[in-house]
Amino acid sequence: MHESHPDDAPDADAFDAEFTDAELIGGEVLTVVLPDKAAGVRLDKALADHAPLVAGGRLSRARIQALMGSGGVRLEGAPGAALGAKAQAGAVYLIDVPPPEAAEPEAQDIPLTVLYEDAYLIVIDKAPGMAAHPAPGTPDGTLVNALLHHCGASLSGVGGVARPGIVHRLDKDTSGVMVAAKTDAAHQGLSRLFAAHDIERTYIALVRGAPEPANGTITTQIGRARFDRQRMAVLKAGGREAVTHYKVQTVWGDDTSKGFRPLAARVACTLETGRTHQIRVHMAHRGAPVLGDPLYGSSPPTTHVRAAIADAGLQRQALHAAILGFVHPVTNQPMRFETGLPADMANLEMNLGERFHYR
Repeated sequence: MHESHPDDAPDADAFDAEFTDAELIGGEVLTVVLPDKAAGVRLDKALADHAPLVAGGRLSRARIQALMGSGGVRLEGAPGAALGAKAQAGAVYLIDVPPPEAAEPEAQDIPLTVLYEDAYLIVIDKAPGMAAHPAPGTPDGTLVNALLHHCGASLSGVGGVARPGIVHRLDKDTSGVMVAAKTDAAHQGLSRLFAAHDIERTYIALVRGAPEPANGTITTQIGRARFDRQRMAVLKAGGREAVTHYKVQTVWGDDTSKGFRPLAARVACTLETGRTHQIRVHMAHRGAPVLGDPLYGSSPPTTHVRAAIADAGLQRQALHAAILGFVHPVTNQPMRFETGLPADMANLEMNLGERFHYR
Protein backbone atom coordinates (compact mmCIF):
# COMPACT_ATOMS: atom_id res chain seq x y z
CA MET A 1 0.00 0.00 0.00
CA HIS A 2 1.15 3.43 -0.74
CA GLU A 3 2.10 5.41 2.35
CA SER A 4 1.65 9.17 2.34
CA HIS A 5 3.68 11.66 4.36
CA PRO A 6 1.83 13.96 6.79
CA ASP A 7 4.04 16.89 5.77
CA ASP A 8 2.65 16.60 2.25
CA ALA A 9 -0.88 17.41 3.35
CA PRO A 10 -1.90 21.06 2.98
CA ASP A 11 -2.30 22.98 6.23
CA ALA A 12 -5.87 23.52 7.36
CA ASP A 13 -5.22 27.26 7.54
CA ALA A 14 -3.32 27.44 4.24
CA PHE A 15 -3.38 31.04 3.04
CA ASP A 16 -4.66 32.25 -0.29
CA ALA A 17 -2.19 32.87 -3.10
CA GLU A 18 -2.15 35.39 -5.89
CA PHE A 19 -1.83 33.73 -9.29
CA THR A 20 -1.19 35.27 -12.68
CA ASP A 21 -2.30 31.98 -14.24
CA ALA A 22 -5.60 30.48 -13.13
CA GLU A 23 -4.98 27.02 -14.53
CA LEU A 24 -2.09 24.99 -15.84
CA ILE A 25 -1.62 22.84 -18.90
CA GLY A 26 1.59 20.77 -19.00
CA GLY A 27 4.38 22.58 -20.82
CA GLU A 28 3.51 26.08 -19.60
CA VAL A 29 5.44 28.36 -17.29
CA LEU A 30 3.59 29.32 -14.12
CA THR A 31 4.08 32.68 -12.45
CA VAL A 32 3.34 32.63 -8.73
CA VAL A 33 3.47 35.64 -6.38
CA LEU A 34 3.57 34.53 -2.75
CA PRO A 35 1.69 36.63 -0.15
CA ASP A 36 3.24 38.09 3.01
CA LYS A 37 2.04 35.15 5.11
CA ALA A 38 4.29 32.83 3.11
CA ALA A 39 7.49 34.48 4.32
CA GLY A 40 9.82 32.00 6.00
CA VAL A 41 7.84 28.90 4.98
CA ARG A 42 9.83 26.13 3.30
CA LEU A 43 9.81 27.02 -0.38
CA ASP A 44 8.67 23.63 -1.63
CA LYS A 45 5.71 23.70 0.78
CA ALA A 46 4.77 27.30 -0.01
CA LEU A 47 4.79 26.66 -3.75
CA ALA A 48 2.86 23.42 -3.34
CA ASP A 49 0.22 25.24 -1.27
CA HIS A 50 -0.12 27.98 -3.86
CA ALA A 51 0.45 26.22 -7.17
CA PRO A 52 -2.34 26.72 -9.72
CA LEU A 53 -4.86 23.96 -10.25
CA VAL A 54 -3.98 21.01 -12.45
CA ALA A 55 -7.09 19.12 -13.59
CA GLY A 56 -8.90 20.38 -10.50
CA GLY A 57 -6.06 19.86 -8.02
CA ARG A 58 -2.70 21.25 -6.97
CA LEU A 59 0.80 20.15 -7.84
CA SER A 60 2.04 17.89 -5.07
CA ARG A 61 4.89 18.87 -2.80
CA ALA A 62 6.90 15.92 -4.12
CA ARG A 63 6.31 17.17 -7.67
CA ILE A 64 7.49 20.67 -6.71
CA GLN A 65 10.58 19.17 -5.09
CA ALA A 66 11.34 17.20 -8.26
CA LEU A 67 10.95 20.33 -10.41
CA MET A 68 13.22 22.28 -8.05
CA GLY A 69 15.81 19.54 -8.28
CA SER A 70 15.77 19.63 -12.08
CA GLY A 71 15.99 23.43 -12.29
CA GLY A 72 12.31 23.85 -13.09
CA VAL A 73 11.70 26.47 -10.37
CA ARG A 74 13.22 29.93 -10.73
CA LEU A 75 13.18 33.19 -8.81
CA GLU A 76 12.47 35.91 -11.32
CA GLY A 77 15.56 37.97 -12.00
CA ALA A 78 17.91 35.60 -10.16
CA PRO A 79 19.73 32.36 -11.03
CA GLY A 80 18.29 29.09 -9.77
CA ALA A 81 20.95 28.77 -7.08
CA ALA A 82 19.55 31.89 -5.42
CA LEU A 83 16.24 30.21 -4.57
CA GLY A 84 17.15 29.52 -0.96
CA ALA A 85 15.35 27.17 1.43
CA LYS A 86 12.66 29.63 2.56
CA ALA A 87 9.97 31.44 0.61
CA GLN A 88 10.23 35.18 0.08
CA ALA A 89 7.03 37.18 0.40
CA GLY A 90 6.27 39.27 -2.68
CA ALA A 91 8.88 37.45 -4.75
CA VAL A 92 7.87 36.17 -8.19
CA TYR A 93 8.57 32.48 -8.74
CA LEU A 94 8.47 30.82 -12.14
CA ILE A 95 7.65 27.13 -12.37
CA ASP A 96 8.44 25.32 -15.61
CA VAL A 97 6.11 22.31 -15.84
CA PRO A 98 6.87 20.01 -18.78
CA PRO A 99 4.11 18.00 -20.44
CA PRO A 100 3.52 14.61 -18.79
CA GLU A 101 5.98 11.99 -19.99
CA ALA A 102 4.61 8.94 -21.71
CA ALA A 103 4.19 6.04 -19.34
CA GLU A 104 6.61 3.16 -19.85
CA PRO A 105 4.02 0.35 -19.73
CA GLU A 106 2.24 -0.22 -23.01
CA ALA A 107 -1.42 0.74 -23.30
CA GLN A 108 -3.41 -2.41 -24.03
CA ASP A 109 -7.04 -2.84 -25.04
CA ILE A 110 -8.08 -5.11 -22.18
CA PRO A 111 -11.77 -5.18 -21.17
CA LEU A 112 -12.53 -3.51 -17.83
CA THR A 113 -15.68 -3.48 -15.72
CA VAL A 114 -15.93 0.21 -14.85
CA LEU A 115 -18.15 1.01 -11.87
CA TYR A 116 -17.51 4.78 -11.86
CA GLU A 117 -15.32 7.29 -13.65
CA ASP A 118 -14.88 11.06 -13.66
CA ALA A 119 -12.06 13.48 -14.48
CA TYR A 120 -10.18 12.58 -11.29
CA LEU A 121 -10.47 8.86 -10.64
CA ILE A 122 -11.80 5.56 -11.88
CA VAL A 123 -13.32 2.65 -9.94
CA ILE A 124 -13.26 -0.83 -11.46
CA ASP A 125 -14.31 -4.36 -10.56
CA LYS A 126 -11.03 -6.20 -11.15
CA ALA A 127 -11.28 -9.67 -12.62
CA PRO A 128 -9.34 -12.50 -10.98
CA GLY A 129 -6.07 -13.29 -12.71
CA MET A 130 -5.18 -9.66 -13.47
CA ALA A 131 -2.11 -8.23 -11.76
CA ALA A 132 -2.17 -4.58 -10.73
CA HIS A 133 1.30 -3.61 -12.03
CA PRO A 134 3.78 -5.00 -14.55
CA ALA A 135 6.42 -7.04 -12.75
CA PRO A 136 8.93 -9.80 -13.49
CA GLY A 137 6.93 -12.66 -14.91
CA THR A 138 3.96 -10.36 -15.66
CA PRO A 139 5.30 -7.77 -18.11
CA ASP A 140 1.89 -6.82 -19.51
CA GLY A 141 -1.79 -7.67 -19.37
CA THR A 142 -2.04 -5.80 -16.06
CA LEU A 143 -4.51 -3.29 -14.70
CA VAL A 144 -2.04 -0.48 -15.44
CA ASN A 145 -1.84 -1.54 -19.11
CA ALA A 146 -5.63 -1.64 -19.31
CA LEU A 147 -6.11 1.74 -17.63
CA LEU A 148 -3.56 3.43 -19.89
CA HIS A 149 -5.64 2.40 -22.88
CA HIS A 150 -9.04 3.05 -21.33
CA CYS A 151 -8.25 6.46 -19.81
CA GLY A 152 -5.99 7.70 -22.61
CA ALA A 153 -5.81 11.48 -22.82
CA SER A 154 -7.87 11.91 -19.63
CA LEU A 155 -4.75 11.06 -17.59
CA SER A 156 -3.36 14.47 -16.65
CA GLY A 157 -0.28 12.90 -15.10
CA VAL A 158 0.65 11.55 -11.68
CA GLY A 159 4.08 12.78 -10.63
CA GLY A 160 4.62 14.20 -14.11
CA VAL A 161 3.99 10.88 -15.86
CA ALA A 162 0.82 10.10 -17.82
CA ARG A 163 -0.12 7.07 -15.79
CA PRO A 164 -2.85 5.96 -13.40
CA GLY A 165 -2.07 6.32 -9.71
CA ILE A 166 -2.83 3.04 -7.96
CA VAL A 167 -2.77 3.59 -4.21
CA HIS A 168 -3.90 0.12 -3.14
CA ARG A 169 -3.54 -3.26 -4.72
CA LEU A 170 -5.42 -6.50 -4.86
CA ASP A 171 -3.45 -9.71 -5.27
CA LYS A 172 -3.43 -10.97 -8.85
CA ASP A 173 -5.87 -13.76 -8.01
CA THR A 174 -8.12 -11.67 -5.76
CA SER A 175 -11.10 -10.09 -7.52
CA GLY A 176 -13.10 -7.00 -6.67
CA VAL A 177 -13.37 -3.25 -6.33
CA MET A 178 -10.30 -1.04 -6.84
CA VAL A 179 -9.88 2.72 -7.27
CA ALA A 180 -7.14 4.45 -9.29
CA ALA A 181 -6.31 8.13 -9.57
CA LYS A 182 -6.14 9.98 -12.88
CA THR A 183 -4.66 13.21 -11.49
CA ASP A 184 -2.04 14.26 -8.95
CA ALA A 185 -4.73 15.80 -6.74
CA ALA A 186 -6.76 12.61 -6.59
CA HIS A 187 -3.63 10.54 -6.02
CA GLN A 188 -2.58 12.67 -3.06
CA GLY A 189 -6.07 12.64 -1.56
CA LEU A 190 -6.57 8.90 -1.93
CA SER A 191 -3.11 8.24 -0.50
CA ARG A 192 -3.99 10.26 2.59
CA LEU A 193 -7.28 8.39 3.02
CA PHE A 194 -5.59 4.99 2.82
CA ALA A 195 -2.72 6.04 5.09
CA ALA A 196 -5.26 7.26 7.68
CA HIS A 197 -7.35 4.06 7.23
CA ASP A 198 -10.29 6.33 6.40
CA ILE A 199 -11.61 3.85 3.83
CA GLU A 200 -14.39 1.26 4.03
CA ARG A 201 -13.08 -2.06 2.69
CA THR A 202 -14.95 -5.35 3.11
CA TYR A 203 -13.96 -8.63 1.48
CA ILE A 204 -15.84 -11.90 1.17
CA ALA A 205 -13.75 -15.00 1.84
CA LEU A 206 -14.80 -18.62 1.47
CA VAL A 207 -12.72 -20.51 4.01
CA ARG A 208 -11.98 -24.04 5.19
CA GLY A 209 -13.86 -24.84 8.39
CA ALA A 210 -15.00 -21.72 10.26
CA PRO A 211 -13.15 -19.26 12.49
CA GLU A 212 -14.04 -19.18 16.16
CA PRO A 213 -15.66 -17.17 17.58
CA ALA A 214 -18.11 -16.42 14.77
CA ASN A 215 -17.52 -12.66 15.07
CA GLY A 216 -14.36 -10.98 16.16
CA THR A 217 -11.30 -8.86 15.55
CA ILE A 218 -7.85 -10.21 14.74
CA THR A 219 -4.97 -7.93 15.72
CA THR A 220 -1.41 -9.08 15.05
CA GLN A 221 1.94 -8.00 13.70
CA ILE A 222 2.49 -9.08 10.08
CA GLY A 223 5.83 -9.25 8.29
CA ARG A 224 7.86 -11.43 5.92
CA ALA A 225 8.11 -15.07 6.95
CA ARG A 226 11.57 -15.87 8.26
CA PHE A 227 12.28 -18.87 6.03
CA ASP A 228 10.14 -18.03 2.98
CA ARG A 229 10.29 -14.45 1.68
CA GLN A 230 7.33 -15.09 -0.65
CA ARG A 231 5.04 -15.52 2.34
CA MET A 232 3.85 -13.16 5.03
CA ALA A 233 3.45 -14.34 8.61
CA VAL A 234 2.13 -13.37 12.01
CA LEU A 235 5.18 -12.29 14.02
CA LYS A 236 5.68 -12.09 17.76
CA ALA A 237 7.93 -9.07 17.32
CA GLY A 238 8.58 -6.71 14.43
CA GLY A 239 6.37 -6.45 11.39
CA ARG A 240 3.50 -3.99 11.16
CA GLU A 241 0.22 -3.93 13.03
CA ALA A 242 -2.61 -5.58 11.12
CA VAL A 243 -6.26 -5.40 12.19
CA THR A 244 -9.10 -7.38 10.58
CA HIS A 245 -12.72 -7.36 11.78
CA TYR A 246 -14.61 -10.46 10.62
CA LYS A 247 -18.10 -11.91 10.73
CA VAL A 248 -19.09 -15.44 9.75
CA GLN A 249 -22.14 -15.20 7.49
CA THR A 250 -22.76 -18.85 6.55
CA VAL A 251 -21.28 -22.17 7.66
CA TRP A 252 -21.56 -25.37 5.62
CA GLY A 253 -20.91 -28.76 7.18
CA ASP A 254 -22.26 -32.17 8.07
CA ASP A 255 -23.99 -33.66 11.08
CA THR A 256 -22.02 -36.18 13.10
CA SER A 257 -22.63 -38.05 16.32
CA LYS A 258 -20.85 -35.20 18.06
CA GLY A 259 -22.97 -32.55 16.39
CA PHE A 260 -22.50 -30.18 13.47
CA ARG A 261 -19.00 -30.22 11.93
CA PRO A 262 -18.05 -27.07 9.98
CA LEU A 263 -16.39 -27.80 6.64
CA ALA A 264 -16.46 -24.38 4.97
CA ALA A 265 -17.76 -20.90 5.67
CA ARG A 266 -18.46 -17.54 4.08
CA VAL A 267 -16.77 -14.78 6.08
CA ALA A 268 -17.03 -11.00 5.66
CA CYS A 269 -13.67 -9.41 6.52
CA THR A 270 -13.43 -5.66 7.06
CA LEU A 271 -9.95 -4.19 6.97
CA GLU A 272 -8.81 -1.58 9.44
CA THR A 273 -5.27 -1.79 8.04
CA GLY A 274 -4.11 -3.00 4.65
CA ARG A 275 -1.02 -5.19 4.93
CA THR A 276 0.20 -7.54 2.23
CA HIS A 277 -1.91 -10.74 2.22
CA GLN A 278 -3.56 -9.57 5.45
CA ILE A 279 -6.88 -11.45 5.20
CA ARG A 280 -5.21 -14.60 3.88
CA VAL A 281 -2.72 -14.58 6.76
CA HIS A 282 -5.32 -13.75 9.41
CA MET A 283 -7.80 -16.41 8.31
CA ALA A 284 -5.04 -19.04 8.29
CA HIS A 285 -3.88 -17.80 11.70
CA ARG A 286 -7.42 -18.31 13.02
CA GLY A 287 -7.43 -21.89 11.64
CA ALA A 288 -9.70 -21.17 8.67
CA PRO A 289 -7.51 -20.57 5.58
CA VAL A 290 -9.09 -19.22 2.41
CA LEU A 291 -10.15 -22.04 0.08
CA GLY A 292 -7.88 -22.43 -2.93
CA ASP A 293 -5.08 -20.41 -1.34
CA PRO A 294 -1.77 -21.84 -2.61
CA LEU A 295 0.37 -20.06 0.02
CA TYR A 296 -1.59 -20.24 3.26
CA GLY A 297 -3.89 -23.24 2.73
CA SER A 298 -1.94 -25.60 5.03
CA SER A 299 -3.82 -28.93 5.07
CA PRO A 300 -6.41 -29.48 2.29
CA PRO A 301 -10.18 -29.36 2.84
CA THR A 302 -12.24 -32.56 2.89
CA THR A 303 -12.69 -34.65 -0.24
CA HIS A 304 -16.25 -33.39 -0.78
CA VAL A 305 -15.22 -29.73 -0.41
CA ARG A 306 -12.37 -30.30 -2.87
CA ALA A 307 -14.90 -31.73 -5.31
CA ALA A 308 -17.12 -28.67 -4.87
CA ILE A 309 -14.12 -26.44 -5.61
CA ALA A 310 -13.19 -28.39 -8.74
CA ASP A 311 -16.77 -28.41 -10.05
CA ALA A 312 -16.98 -24.62 -9.52
CA GLY A 313 -13.88 -24.08 -11.65
CA LEU A 314 -12.14 -22.18 -8.85
CA GLN A 315 -8.38 -22.08 -9.51
CA ARG A 316 -7.38 -19.32 -7.07
CA GLN A 317 -7.93 -18.17 -3.51
CA ALA A 318 -11.65 -17.60 -2.88
CA LEU A 319 -11.32 -13.94 -1.92
CA HIS A 320 -13.29 -11.01 -3.33
CA ALA A 321 -13.11 -7.30 -2.48
CA ALA A 322 -16.84 -6.69 -2.27
CA ILE A 323 -17.16 -3.16 -0.81
CA LEU A 324 -15.09 -0.01 -1.19
CA GLY A 325 -16.24 3.26 0.33
CA PHE A 326 -14.47 6.61 0.60
CA VAL A 327 -14.96 10.36 0.38
CA HIS A 328 -14.06 11.63 -3.09
CA PRO A 329 -10.66 13.32 -2.65
CA VAL A 330 -11.56 16.27 -4.92
CA THR A 331 -15.35 16.74 -4.82
CA ASN A 332 -15.77 15.56 -1.18
CA GLN A 333 -18.79 13.47 -2.18
CA PRO A 334 -19.28 10.16 -0.32
CA MET A 335 -18.69 7.21 -2.63
CA ARG A 336 -19.55 3.55 -1.98
CA PHE A 337 -19.33 0.60 -4.36
CA GLU A 338 -20.44 -2.98 -3.81
CA THR A 339 -20.12 -5.92 -6.20
CA GLY A 340 -21.31 -9.51 -6.11
CA LEU A 341 -19.14 -12.58 -6.20
CA PRO A 342 -17.55 -13.46 -9.55
CA ALA A 343 -18.70 -16.66 -11.27
CA ASP A 344 -16.15 -19.06 -9.77
CA MET A 345 -16.83 -18.03 -6.17
CA ALA A 346 -20.59 -17.83 -6.75
CA ASN A 347 -20.54 -21.36 -8.22
CA LEU A 348 -18.55 -22.64 -5.27
CA GLU A 349 -21.00 -21.07 -2.82
CA MET A 350 -23.89 -22.71 -4.69
CA ASN A 351 -22.12 -26.08 -4.72
CA LEU A 352 -21.47 -25.92 -0.99
CA GLY A 353 -25.11 -25.05 -0.34
CA GLU A 354 -26.32 -27.97 -2.42
CA ARG A 355 -23.98 -30.57 -0.89
CA PHE A 356 -23.86 -29.70 2.80
CA HIS A 357 -26.06 -28.61 5.68
CA TYR A 358 -25.69 -24.97 6.59
CA ARG A 359 -26.31 -22.64 9.45
